[in-house]
Amino acid sequence: MNIQIRKCYYGDIPEENNSGAGTQSASNESLWPLWEVFIRSKQGLDHKHAGSLHAADAQMAMENARDVYTRRQEGVSLWVVESKNIHASNPDEAEMFFEPSSDKAYRHPTFYDLPDEVKHM
Repeated sequence: MNIQIRKCYYGDIPEENNSGAGTQSASNESLWPLWEVFIRSKQGLDHKHAGSLHAADAQMAMENARDVYTRRQEGVSLWVVESKNIHASNPDEAEMFFEPSSDKAYRHPTFYDLPDEVKHM
């Protein structure tokens, strides 16, 4: 009699295996989605990317991010975002994507006269 035991962890994502054997072909880490962690430090106002981790759900990602990335009280706020929900520009298209259009001069306020009452512009 050959019995295979599968280890279960908090927040496990069920396998899409209908064979009934309950064997695990991949590690739990590859079954859990990847989350990106952002931390706002005590000195700054913006969140900065701190790293990535695998977690079964948002609550587990928050707890793991707290334990891994704020052990020395580095932050005052944490964000976790599932990696599949982040969309980024292609670095190969950066010139085309970020280069301002020269045919739309009205977007650049170089020829506007500002009154003296307007400050910080």
